[in-house]
Amino acid sequence: MEALFESHKYLKDHSIKPSVQRSAVMNFLIHNRIHPTIDEIFTALSPSMPTLSKTTIYNTLHLFVKQGAVRMLTLDEKNARYDINTSAHAHFICKRCEKVHDIFSLDESMYVIPCSNDFEIESLEISYVGTCNTCKSN
Repeated sequence: MEALFESHKYLKDHSIKPSVQRSAVMNFLIHNRIHPTIDEIFTALSPSMPTLSKTTIYNTLHLFVKQGAVRMLTLDEKNARYDINTSAHAHFICKRCEKVHDIFSLDESMYVIPCSNDFEIESLEISYVGTCNTCKSN
């Protein structure tokens, strides 16, 4: 019950009217900070929600992005991933296991564009690609 309250509050804080599907998707994002794809969300939620479709998840996530509740990460040509953490941070993508890790300890100069005042920056994405320690060990 507490998880349901948490997801409803998060949705309302972003001016999104809660529904069963929206709350389920938001609850998954809040409690699974894995930068999931639509397929991963569908696989996790569909057993308990047989009427849920990938289209519903896509439309729900599109609304979440539009309202600033989540960020859409386009890290590869295959899938978009979704991040509940909308604060300034970078990502590390492992080429082997394809997991996405948050990186918060960046120098603030990384977020400054080193050019003229010709641009108004609305967002910034910094991604590092390589091999994570777990995959390096295997």
